[in-house]
Amino acid sequence: MMKKLKCIISYDGTNFSGYQIQPNKRTVQGSIEKAIQTIHKGDYVKVYSSGRTDAGVHAKAQTIHFTPEHHLVNVDWKRALNSLLPNDIYIHEVSPVDEDFHSRYHAVAKEYRYFIRVSQDYDVFRANYTYQIKEDLDLEAILKGCERFIGTHDFTSFASAKSTAKGSKVRTLFDVDCIRSGKEYEFIFRGDGFLYNMVRILVSSLIDIGKGKLQAEEIPALLEKRDRTLLGKTAPPQGLIYGKFFMNKHAITLDIVG
Repeated sequence: MMKKLKCIISYDGTNFSGYQIQPNKRTVQGSIEKAIQTIHKGDYVKVYSSGRTDAGVHAKAQTIHFTPEHHLVNVDWKRALNSLLPNDIYIHEVSPVDEDFHSRYHAVAKEYRYFIRVSQDYDVFRANYTYQIKEDLDLEAILKGCERFIGTHDFTSFASAKSTAKGSKVRTLFDVDCIRSGKEYEFIFRGDGFLYNMVRILVSSLIDIGKGKLQAEEIPALLEKRDRTLLGKTAPPQGLIYGKFFMNKHAITLDIVG
C-alpha cells in the first residue's frame, strides 16, 4: 500500500446536501470519492475528513485523507482530482503523511466563521454566502455575549435536539469574537470541537443579544439549564464557513486565506 495522502480542500456548499455521503444526494464526500474511484479504474477508496458540514455550509480549508493503491505512486493527485471534480470543489494541496495520521483524530482545534450582512436592500450576489438581515446590531453587546461563551461548558442548550453525538456535550471554546466591517459582521468561533448546529445556534443567540432580545448576563444560566427550547431559531447555513483546521502533528496550521 502507498502512504496516506492528506488533501486540503475548499468548497461552495450551496448545491450540496452537506459533506457526508448520503444515498441519492449530491455531497462533497460523494463527489471526491467518485473522482478517486475514477482514477482507481472503478475501485472504491474511502475518504476521511477532519469534520462534516451541513447542507449549504461552505469550507475554506477542510482536511481529508485517503490511501491510494500502490500502483498509482506517480499520479499528480492535485491535478488529477481537480480535473475530475465539479467546479464548486477545489483541491489546494495533496501531500503524503505518516501512516498513523488521521484527519479527524489529529485535529486539536477547529475554526468556523459566520457572516451577516445588514441592509434594507437584498443583495442577490451575497445571498449564498451571508445571512442578510435588516435590523442593525449592537456590537458592544454582542462582544459581551462572546465573552460568556469562552471556556469549557456543556453546550446542550446550544446544540440541535437532533444531535446524534454520543457522550458528553462539553466543549471548550478558545476564542469567540465578532468583527464589524461596514454592513457586515464576521463571527469567529475557535474550539476543540462543535456539536450539531452549535455554531449556528450560538450565532442566533448573539444576534438576539445584538437586537436586545437577550442579555449577555443570561448566557451562564442558559448553559446551566441544558435546554435547547429556551433559545430561538437556528441561523441559516449559508453564512457559515468551516475556516481552519489545527493539527497536532508537527504543529502545522492549515489555512487558506481569502
